[in-house]
Amino acid sequence: MMRKVLTFIMAGGKGERLLPLTKDRTKPAVPFGGIYRIIDFTLSNCINSGLRKIYILTQYKSASLQRHIRLGWNFLPSELGQFIELLPAQQRIGDSWYLGTADAIFQNLYTLEMDKPDEVLILAGDHIYKMNYYSMIDLHREKNADLTVGVVEVEKSKSKHLGVVEVDAEGRVTGFYEKPSDPKTIPGKPNSIYGSMGIYVFNHPVLMRELLDDSRDPKSSHDFGKNIIPQMIKKGMKVVAYNFRNKENDEEEYWRDIGTIDAYYEANMELIQVNPVFNLYDQEWPVRTFQEQYPPVKTVHSGDREAGRVGLMLDSIVSEGCVVSGGRVQRSILSPNVRINSFSEVYDSILMEGVNVGRYAKIKRAIIDKDVSIPQGMIIGFNLEEDKKRFFVSNSGIVVVAKRTEIK
Repeated sequence: MMRKVLTFIMAGGKGERLLPLTKDRTKPAVPFGGIYRIIDFTLSNCINSGLRKIYILTQYKSASLQRHIRLGWNFLPSELGQFIELLPAQQRIGDSWYLGTADAIFQNLYTLEMDKPDEVLILAGDHIYKMNYYSMIDLHREKNADLTVGVVEVEKSKSKHLGVVEVDAEGRVTGFYEKPSDPKTIPGKPNSIYGSMGIYVFNHPVLMRELLDDSRDPKSSHDFGKNIIPQMIKKGMKVVAYNFRNKENDEEEYWRDIGTIDAYYEANMELIQVNPVFNLYDQEWPVRTFQEQYPPVKTVHSGDREAGRVGLMLDSIVSEGCVVSGGRVQRSILSPNVRINSFSEVYDSILMEGVNVGRYAKIKRAIIDKDVSIPQGMIIGFNLEEDKKRFFVSNSGIVVVAKRTEIK
């Protein structure tokens, strides 16, 4: 008999460490890799894995995300019981919005009762990776686990930014700690830890029971990592870890938490390497998205009219609708409908939809959000002290110009 899996994608986070990119949108709706939104990677994993019953839990500044899902992901046949549906916070239970990851599921218990799945897959909508979720679900069933937690092997020094999962030699979870300063390492690997991917597979009855118990605790933060999982471990329930590794070469699979500006920038820049670790061009595991109708990319001027006036793109990702008119783009990512005007230069940067770079402007190591017009002769990224007076500058020196900023 085919067992049923119901999927929830957590897409309500504020993403405060990604400001100003999240000033007007929730983190899963932030553009990535030219034409995508961050949530496209989780949703593509679901579709490629054969999962067809998907709820997206939204809350914070979700208008952009809702539009993207409606236009680009409304293709599953409802008459076959397949769907991708948005579940906004509705104060369905009590008078509060979603208080934590566990509370978000708890406030939608009626959905669980209605669908009656065998297992519930809970995903984060803000990471970049490719994963067949049924590999994890199969392990969960083989181990007869109450809960299976997806983990990746990372350096011990990164523990302050992750939920850390402690396991025994058999892969059973013995501890779960949020952002510890001195975590226990992987058995036999003193410099490595297991970081939580924010991916969980629960048996349906177990999840229902644990959420109800947690809802009665006034001291709880109603969070899976902080409350639900530690309580299950204390109760002696069977919690196991799924190590996200490539079985063919026994290497860690690609997974990026792009929760900060620097991490977001680095993950984008990885895409334009000669042999990128994360391959957007993998036809066996396509990444889907919604795309507006734009004309093809165009370059203008070959350099024979005026010295230095060349429409040139090198080592870059350039999306549809872009016009590089006598300017130079190198090691950069251009989202749709970007215009690079004559004698301007763009290096090591991310330009989002609708950006217009004026003549003689120079941009380096910057993220320019949507619908920004860079004035003629403007210089960004070459003098960080000057940039800090008008823009956000990250710890590693990435200049971020917020969406629709008017630059005088």
